[in-house]
Amino acid sequence: MDRFYSLGHSSIDFHFKQSPRDFVVEEIPLYEFSGEGEHLVLFVRKKNLSTLELVSLFARYLGIQNKEIGYAGLKDKHAMTKQYISIHKKHEEALENFTHEDVKIISKTYHNNKIKIGHLKGNRFYIKVKKVNPTSAKKIDEALKNISDFGMPNFFGYQRFGTDGVNHIDGEKIAKGEKKERNPKIKKLLINAYQSHLFNLWLSRRLEINTLVQNFKAEELESILNMPNDEVSKLKAQKHPFKVIAGDIMEHYPYGRLFEFNHAEDDLNRFLERTISVTGLLCGAKVKLSSGVAGEIEKEFNDKISVDGARRYAWVYPTEIEGRFNQVEAQYEMNFTLPKGSYATVLIEEIAKRKIN
Repeated sequence: MDRFYSLGHSSIDFHFKQSPRDFVVEEIPLYEFSGEGEHLVLFVRKKNLSTLELVSLFARYLGIQNKEIGYAGLKDKHAMTKQYISIHKKHEEALENFTHEDVKIISKTYHNNKIKIGHLKGNRFYIKVKKVNPTSAKKIDEALKNISDFGMPNFFGYQRFGTDGVNHIDGEKIAKGEKKERNPKIKKLLINAYQSHLFNLWLSRRLEINTLVQNFKAEELESILNMPNDEVSKLKAQKHPFKVIAGDIMEHYPYGRLFEFNHAEDDLNRFLERTISVTGLLCGAKVKLSSGVAGEIEKEFNDKISVDGARRYAWVYPTEIEGRFNQVEAQYEMNFTLPKGSYATVLIEEIAKRKIN
């Protein structure tokens, strides 16, 4: 299934390859560290290493287990990344002589608690794309302004699906008991890839519906979308590019409670104001499902598997977006901040309107 995109321009031709020189990410912690406590917090710059490889490197150096080192999120291997890790304070002296060609300890502080997965507000990115001509640069300018004004779809990036992009295939087999995986971490990773795959398919379908709503008359769409005419008319009247459908599960943004959308004008305004957003399904047990017309669409991408499900923001809002075109070098540089769980490569693909990996 080809993916749909949110922006209206034609695809943009430029070159992008993840590398430490052209892809830089800095972690934004969820809270300010106290400066005291039994945990040593290191702000570390790394390149050509995944977060788990970084953790293993420090663990081997200190002669401790990986699980004794805390981190908030997994960072790209093929990038220059800056992130926080925590280690018990008793190991501080042993780290004084630590050196590695791909790792630098930038600063250190202390905190009362170990850093845990999810203790993350977001990430700040610097990305450079190459072989950009002036026409393409203007299109990138416009795309970034559109994303700044309205946000972007929150697809899972290609990193979620493994080197060959097929982790979800094994994940489905494991989730349905057709294949065994003894390692619990790998098992969870593969099943999560399957949930992410279905989420991406659903989100692409919703973007396809947005495109149809924008380009056809209400009376034509009734049969195309198999929706009541009054529902289609309400979608066409919405100002936001992502059309919210009756029965969608909304969530307060950037975090908060879930509730069902019923076309209340106040909710549409809050969506425009970025205080709520629409969510998509990560299939599984113990999860709130959408209903009505939205539920009928979601049903196509809901597989009954035994792991717990969840809701994920389908639409997010990058902030502090900046773009600069260097005509002499034919390069375009951009900076932006994304909430945790969102992928910079997805933003690049939205601009390019094509796959980039």
